Amino acid sequence: MRITIAAVGRAKRGPEKALCDTFLERISAAALAEVTLREVEERRPLPPDRLKLREAQLLEDALPAGARIVALDPGGKSLSSEAFAERLRAHREAGTADLAFVIGGAEGLAPALVARAELVLSLGPMTWPHLLARAMLAEQLYRAQAILTGHPYHRP
Repeated sequence: MRITIAAVGRAKRGPEKALCDTFLERISAAALAEVTLREVEERRPLPPDRLKLREAQLLEDALPAGARIVALDPGGKSLSSEAFAERLRAHREAGTADLAFVIGGAEGLAPALVARAELVLSLGPMTWPHLLARAMLAEQLYRAQAILTGHPYHRP
């Protein structure tokens, strides 16, 4: 199964990028799934509503054709790490070829993109910087991998 993280904004050097990269490298080393980070960015200043629509188009363009979509949104469903791992297992066992996680920009995701998602996932009720959300998602993907393989990284 291939996993794509499509996120608005370009991460530059810094601890958030380093943390995300660390977990993406760990996932790759364990080879349970191929994870790709695709960053998109609209450089023109646009009003918030138009910006969300433009970012949604850029995110959709970054997704593999036919990918099943999970939208990260504060209003989404919170899952335990174990439940998240079970969802990934179910996708793998069902033969899902491409699973894509989308992370919006400062204005959030366009409602039409959220509506296309098969799951709207929340990382909790707090608001997180977008670069930290990427790192947190990457960590949870790695943790899910650890849960599914019985690796001791995950300690409930």
